Amino acid sequence: MKISIFELLDGAKKARGTAVIIDVFRAFSLECHLFAAGAARVLAVGDAERAYELRRQMPEALLFGERKGFPMPGADSGNSPAQLAGIPVAGRTVIHTTSAGTQGLAGASGASEILAGSLVNAAAIAEYLRRSAPEEVSLVAMGVNAVERADEDLLCARYIESLLRGAPIPAERLDAETEALKTGTGARFFHPEHQEAMPEEDFYLCTRRNQFPFVLRAEAGDGYFEMRRVGADGTGR
Repeated sequence: MKISIFELLDGAKKARGTAVIIDVFRAFSLECHLFAAGAARVLAVGDAERAYELRRQMPEALLFGERKGFPMPGADSGNSPAQLAGIPVAGRTVIHTTSAGTQGLAGASGASEILAGSLVNAAAIAEYLRRSAPEEVSLVAMGVNAVERADEDLLCARYIESLLRGAPIPAERLDAETEALKTGTGARFFHPEHQEAMPEEDFYLCTRRNQFPFVLRAEAGDGYFEMRRVGADGTGR
């Protein structure tokens, strides 16, 4: 298995084989939490206008959307796992558009299969890849707004790579690097003025490793990706 690590939107465009598009803060962490909360469907959309159009076509659906970390006008929510508790997502369709992660799905047009990656289901992703055994795996760290390096996405990529190579990064080192994010790209979750859009709890909900035993497989639709919840063994949920 050839394993490559790429970054940002340009990296997504280079992805081949099975691409794992990684967005820890917060797109694909949120999507895992959405399915765990009972969402029936999650439609990941790169283009904001397409997301609004889908919402008009499906008025019963919920729109979760952010740009530069803040909720989009007219959205039911931004991109916050912590705020799911107050939103009735069970049995609902969620349209989801973000600044980085969903852009990466759209950018990975050269991949034969696309998975959404985050720390909350990293071990399940590695197990899925071990079982499916693609010849090539592209781990894409999407970064901040898909244009600036983000340590949490690179950490997730390196962690998945280490699991695939059978030499897992020690938990103590992972914990230390996660703690360091609080003064790096995760610092925004600790600013008092950002709590409404980026609550502190989001940091912990997005960095708690291996909370979920499933993967999210992206299947192309009409201007969106249907996110499918798949077991780490490639079957069921």
